[in-house]
Amino acid sequence: MASLAMKRYSKQQEMAQKNKKMPLYNTQTLKIYNSLSGEKETFTPIHEGNVGMYVCGPTVYSNVHLGNVRTFMSFDVIFRYFLHLDYKVRYVRNITDVGHIVDDVDEGEDKIAKKARLEQLEPMEVVQRYTVDFHNILNEFNFLPPSIEPTATGHIIEQIEIIKTIIEKGIGYEANGSVYFDVVKFNETNHYGRLSGRNIEDMLANTRDLDGQSDKRNPQDFALWKKAETQHIMRWPSPWSDGFPGWHLECTAMSTKYLGNHFDIHGGGMDLKFPHHECEIAQNEACTGQTPVNYWLHANMLTLNGKKMAKSTGNNILPREILTGENTILSKAFSASVARFFMLQAHYRSILDFSDDAIVAAEKGYKRLMEAMHSLKEINTGTKSTVDIIAWKQSCYDAMNDDFNTPILIAQLFEGVRFVNLLKDEKETLNADDLNYFAKTMHAFVFDVLGLEDEKVSDSNNDKLEGTVNMLIEMRKQARDNKNFSLSDQIRDQLIALGIQLKDGKEGTTFSI
Repeated sequence: MASLAMKRYSKQQEMAQKNKKMPLYNTQTLKIYNSLSGEKETFTPIHEGNVGMYVCGPTVYSNVHLGNVRTFMSFDVIFRYFLHLDYKVRYVRNITDVGHIVDDVDEGEDKIAKKARLEQLEPMEVVQRYTVDFHNILNEFNFLPPSIEPTATGHIIEQIEIIKTIIEKGIGYEANGSVYFDVVKFNETNHYGRLSGRNIEDMLANTRDLDGQSDKRNPQDFALWKKAETQHIMRWPSPWSDGFPGWHLECTAMSTKYLGNHFDIHGGGMDLKFPHHECEIAQNEACTGQTPVNYWLHANMLTLNGKKMAKSTGNNILPREILTGENTILSKAFSASVARFFMLQAHYRSILDFSDDAIVAAEKGYKRLMEAMHSLKEINTGTKSTVDIIAWKQSCYDAMNDDFNTPILIAQLFEGVRFVNLLKDEKETLNADDLNYFAKTMHAFVFDVLGLEDEKVSDSNNDKLEGTVNMLIEMRKQARDNKNFSLSDQIRDQLIALGIQLKDGKEGTTFSI
């Protein structure tokens, strides 16, 4: 009897396994460009079915700029695609609220402290103001929140403990209350510069000798802890001095606390590759004796009208200014989804140039895509399928599996738009199951993976629009009655330019958008 019960139990377990949905990641082979190797590599997580991803977040001393939004959007899509593939993802993106020195060097003033001094605020007021702005902008652009969003000031204890370990390993040294990482000593057993393709000999040869005023042993050494000057507001007690941690240290502390000493993915902007990420690797390896990250991902920069964005030259636009139209660069305001669609038309590792012409063109493409999504609901089913939806669906996956290639995915989605138009015109047909399969796939990639939103005009705005257009139709009728055909044609042509088509009939004039 016991043997029979065991057989029944085994059969039940076997059936349960068969009925259990296979995770999508088991059906797709994802290739990721690894900045460490300079090659595309097949993604294999450390723990099957789980992804640990850390992305360097903003230093919150000013309004988030458009280049930041593009970088974080790239990783938002990567996060979304991992979730779509049924991975369990722990996505950590930090907030830098202390320790980031002006001009990214070890000497000078903390960026947040400087802003606080200039605006006569407490540093944490500056942090709060611009953290709220950061979150508001990302919400506008439909970002998913990270799993954990730790702050540098919330992890001072962890950073001090890492410094102690690095000193114990003989790689860190104290000088006049500050602590530095000895890059030359580290390089005796490791390779400092491997990520950015540098070597220490060249760096030393191209650096001026220290003038005796620095506490560093070598020009390449970087601060782990800085002794605070008398006027420095942001300071914490440590075994070496009242001071604050070096900028590079916080990410080592927070990534290892929440993802472990060895995790899957570390991302950030291309500008962080050196020195920030190089220093992170050195700190981790000095502490743990192992390489911290399997895949390093870097998003490229955003230019404006072919030039680098800079407040000093006026070649600059903030994300909110795109949404409100309050700028001198664009011809009108654009929605967050249009701006998102525009940015995703370029691969995350490519430089993207932002211009009025480019976003106007993107708006047209976005509207075509949304119109197709609406039309999907109106398509009649056929008795047979004449379109190979399965092959098309795999082409969408192939795009994203090729290092998250969103422009190729968008091209495949417009192939889907072509299918929609053919199905509407009944030149092609899909049976009920395939039509449902097609609609679900379009929805998944457009809304879940790319993170676009269907920005329908609200009912109240529709009423206002209808009232305005009807008023113009009446003015046009009066112009025609008065034989003022030039004004009549001008009203019609300007409405067409705005995307509003008039149709004259026996019962009067109607319009469509």
